[in-house]
Amino acid sequence: MTTKTTVNDREIARFSAMADEWWDPTGKFRPLHKFSPVRLGYIKEHVSAHYGRNAEDPKAFKGLRCLDIGCGGGLLCEPMTRLGAELVGVDPSPVNIEVARLHAERSGLDIDYRATRAEDLAAAGERFDFVFSMEVVEHVADVPAYLSACAEMVKPGGLMFIATINRTLKAYALAIVAAERVLRWLPAGTHSYKKLVKPSEIEGPLQESGMTIIERCGVTYNPLFDRWGRSRDMDVNYMMLASRPK
Repeated sequence: MTTKTTVNDREIARFSAMADEWWDPTGKFRPLHKFSPVRLGYIKEHVSAHYGRNAEDPKAFKGLRCLDIGCGGGLLCEPMTRLGAELVGVDPSPVNIEVARLHAERSGLDIDYRATRAEDLAAAGERFDFVFSMEVVEHVADVPAYLSACAEMVKPGGLMFIATINRTLKAYALAIVAAERVLRWLPAGTHSYKKLVKPSEIEGPLQESGMTIIERCGVTYNPLFDRWGRSRDMDVNYMMLASRPK
C-alpha cells in the first residue's frame, strides 16, 4: 500500500491562490472550461460502453461510484453527478474544496467533497467503479506513487482515466510558450516542462499496479472553431484509459 506523499505544496498553493476563479469561464481556468466537453464526452462514452449503459440516458451513471482526484473547483464533479454517479471529489487544497462545495450547494447537487490526498484515500480502503485524474499528474510530487494510489482505488472490472501533457518539444512550444507566455491562456508558470509526463511514464506504473491499458487518445486545439477535439496526435495533450481486470 502506498505511503509516499504525492502532494507538491507549491502546486497546491498556486491553484489555491486562483480558487475564486474556478467557475469563471473567461478567467484563469478558461482552458479547462473549453477542454471539459472533450473530457466529459470521452468519459461518458467509455463508461457507458463498459457498463452497458445508454450514453443518451441523462442518468447513465446511476448506481456507479466515481472518484475525481484533484477535482479543483468541481468542474467535472458536477456534470458527473448530474449523470447519476455517486461522486467523491478529492483535492489536497481546502480552499479548492470549499469553492467546490459552495458551488455544488448553490447548484442543488449532493457531492462528497474531501480535502485529502490520493494515498490517504487509498489507505482508508476506498474503492470506485471508475476513477479519473484529469490534468493533475503533471503537478504531483511523485508520479509513480500517485498513479499507484489512484490505481489501488479502482474496483476489479473498473476503469481509470488520465489526462495530461506530454513531455515533448512540441508541448513545450504550444502548452507552455504559446499558451502561457504568448496567448496568456494560463498564468505563466502553471506548467513546468520537466514535470510534464510521457505516456510510457504513466503506462509503466499503472501496469505495475495491475492495470491494463485500453486506449490512448490525443487531444488537439482547433483555432478556427476555438474548440478542442480528439486526435491521433499525442504530442501535446493526451488522455489514457485503463482497467483493472476482474
